[in-house]
Amino acid sequence: MSSRLGSGSVRLLLDTHALLWWLAGERRLSPRAKKAIANSDNEVYVSAASAWEIATKYRLGKLPGARVIVDDIAGAIASQAFLSLAVSVVHAQRAGSLAGSHRDPFDRMLIAQAQAEGLTLVSNEELFDNLGAARLW
Repeated sequence: MSSRLGSGSVRLLLDTHALLWWLAGERRLSPRAKKAIANSDNEVYVSAASAWEIATKYRLGKLPGARVIVDDIAGAIASQAFLSLAVSVVHAQRAGSLAGSHRDPFDRMLIAQAQAEGLTLVSNEELFDNLGAARLW
C-alpha cells in the first residue's frame, strides 16, 4: 500500500518485527523502511502492544533473540528516540471490531492504532493491506 513518504514528514508505527529488526540491525528490514525510520523528520511510534508481544513471546520461548531488550523494552524504545503509544479503550474497541479473519490480537491492535491515530504502519505483512492500514515496506 502506498504511503506519503515523499511529501515531508510521516508518522510511523513500527510493527513488532520491524522494531526488533531495527534494534538488531537486521537485513530483513527493507531499505525503504530503514530510510523512513532513520529520517529525523518522521515521528516513529512503538505500541505498548509490541512490548506486550515481545515479553509474551520471549517468555514462551518464541523470541529467544529478544533477551537483550526484554528486561527494558521502554529503555530500548527511548534509546532510539521513538515515541511510545499506549493502548486506549478506543484502540481496543476498534481492534476487536476489525473485519476479517486475521486472528493475531497483536496485529489487530497495531492496525487499529494505525487507523485511529493516522499512522503509517511499518510492516512486511501484506495481509495488513486487506484490513485497511496504510503500510510502508
